[in-house]
Amino acid sequence: MDPDYLPFHPSPSKPAFTPPPGAVDAHCHVFGPGEVFPYAPERKYTPCDAPKEALFALRDHLGFSRNVIVQATCHGRDNRALLDALRAAGGRARGVAAVGPEITDAALTEMDAAGVRAVRFNFLKRLVDAAPREDFLGIARRVARLGWHVVVYFEAADLADLAPFLERLPTTVVIDHMGRPDVTKGLDHADFRRFLALMEAPKFWTKASCPERLTRLGPPYDDVVPFARTLIERFPDRVLWGTDWPHPNMKSHMPDDGALVDFIPRIAPTAAQRHALLVDNPKRLYWPEGTA
Repeated sequence: MDPDYLPFHPSPSKPAFTPPPGAVDAHCHVFGPGEVFPYAPERKYTPCDAPKEALFALRDHLGFSRNVIVQATCHGRDNRALLDALRAAGGRARGVAAVGPEITDAALTEMDAAGVRAVRFNFLKRLVDAAPREDFLGIARRVARLGWHVVVYFEAADLADLAPFLERLPTTVVIDHMGRPDVTKGLDHADFRRFLALMEAPKFWTKASCPERLTRLGPPYDDVVPFARTLIERFPDRVLWGTDWPHPNMKSHMPDDGALVDFIPRIAPTAAQRHALLVDNPKRLYWPEGTA
């Protein structure tokens, strides 16, 4: 583990808010353990181990039924830890993998059988090396044939440049963490207005997640509430929520996952909004076969 890396909260509180039955934590990770699933040589950070057993224990503690596990950059394109967690979850997890153009159709089919339903394209230069967009477009065309979608991660200032590429993708596109708005600029800033305009197209979804990354005020993340609430109000059938456990590369503070769950009623004030956010939307995207 890097000397400045913050490990995840050792004893998160029990949230006051009880998620509805079938609720999904739609953005979380597994790391290692490194002795079994080594971290990628090209990684930009070395985390603490955060194995599947700890993730599933947190799921139960917080009152969730299912997880969507997203491949983290510290594992690069080696998805073995992700696939191991999916196979151990007994159908209660789906996955978002990281792949390159060299991936074989046989490997994609194996991932699909394990529960992978998307690939992630990361555009944060501090986390990954740049990849040609045509490579990403080729991957998207291939996974579209499996019924998968694409998850993208970028910062708000990069959207103007990325939007034409995102619009070309032949799949549903899920945008991580509300497109990472600068919350100090307010709802009316051009960056967030551009994001809202992109979201008007039905192919785009987003995650009202990571207030701990976006805040400038710290807990209880009052400055993030208006952004998440706006998205949930305007696009109620295309917003997801997730913990982002184990919160990689947090430098200011390590959040209490129970407190993050208690953030949900503040951004989704009605029971109908919360059910869509936590149950209906992730079920349509990740469990369309209708399993309860």
